Amino acid sequence: MLKLRRATVVGSDPLEIILDGSRERRKAWADHTMVGPCQEGDEVVVNVEALDLGLGSGGFDIVHVNLTRGLEAEGSEEEHVMKLNYTSLQHPVGTIEKPEGSAHEPPVPVLAISLHGHLAPAAWAASREGAGRVGYIQTGGGALPGSLSRDVSTLLDRGLLAGHVTAGPSYGGQSEAISLIGAVDAARSLGWDAVIAGPGPGILGSGTAYGHGGMAALDVIHAALALGGVALLSPRLSSGDERPRHQGLSHHSRAVLDLALGPVALPVPVGFEDLFPEGLENLVPAEADLAGYGDSGLPRRTMGRDLEDDRPFFAGPLAAGTALALLT
Repeated sequence: MLKLRRATVVGSDPLEIILDGSRERRKAWADHTMVGPCQEGDEVVVNVEALDLGLGSGGFDIVHVNLTRGLEAEGSEEEHVMKLNYTSLQHPVGTIEKPEGSAHEPPVPVLAISLHGHLAPAAWAASREGAGRVGYIQTGGGALPGSLSRDVSTLLDRGLLAGHVTAGPSYGGQSEAISLIGAVDAARSLGWDAVIAGPGPGILGSGTAYGHGGMAALDVIHAALALGGVALLSPRLSSGDERPRHQGLSHHSRAVLDLALGPVALPVPVGFEDLFPEGLENLVPAEADLAGYGDSGLPRRTMGRDLEDDRPFFAGPLAAGTALALLT
């Protein structure tokens, strides 16, 4: 069963609540596109599971419904495609998939990212190298609400992303797609010159070979290849992660490369070649401007580590963004 509790909103910016029968202020998050705004004094029902488990990612209560002002929505009379279908959060959306029989358009190059922290450096590097209009397709594997990511909002505001599509189970982007491949196929019709696709923040992970959100990159690669396009994988690298499986070229990236059913270009940041094991194919050397990105004002921390504490982590997506731009 869902671990739901009644609570009262005691702060709106940032959102904080107090559970009924408690005096403890707890961090919370509300998807305003789904449950509406929350104001001090509102009575809400929250899902407390993540915070009670002490999760580092997603460690906050999530508003399930606002009992004070969240029961007045009229719904839609036009759209009939449901996201989060057959759950209590199902809602209708309009989708961007191209109509059957529409004219064929040449595929755009697609960069697959296996974690959300690669989006900002990849988009920044692609824009800096003249990639044109680059859009982001959010997949499953991490946070599903499109409104949760501050990175996406910042990149859109700064013109570093041309749009944001939430595909498959994710929802709440500027546009919606029922399927990942449908979203990739629609990229040209959206006016995009290239795509970066991968999960939202807070990917799932179990320490197993394939049981992690980074496997969403495999689906992205196969969608690009099936449509006749070029697929790149942003390499997950690290010199500062304490977990051996993520040091050097992460097992996330190696698993995707091992299972890919077609050619995948793997950008290699210049100066970090020694982190890549021998025998890899389709390596593409590319520059990674770490100093420029560090001064860009975009996020430069990952899991508590600064760019200077883990330069390879940021070099990977910076090289990937550079390589993506060369294909546009």
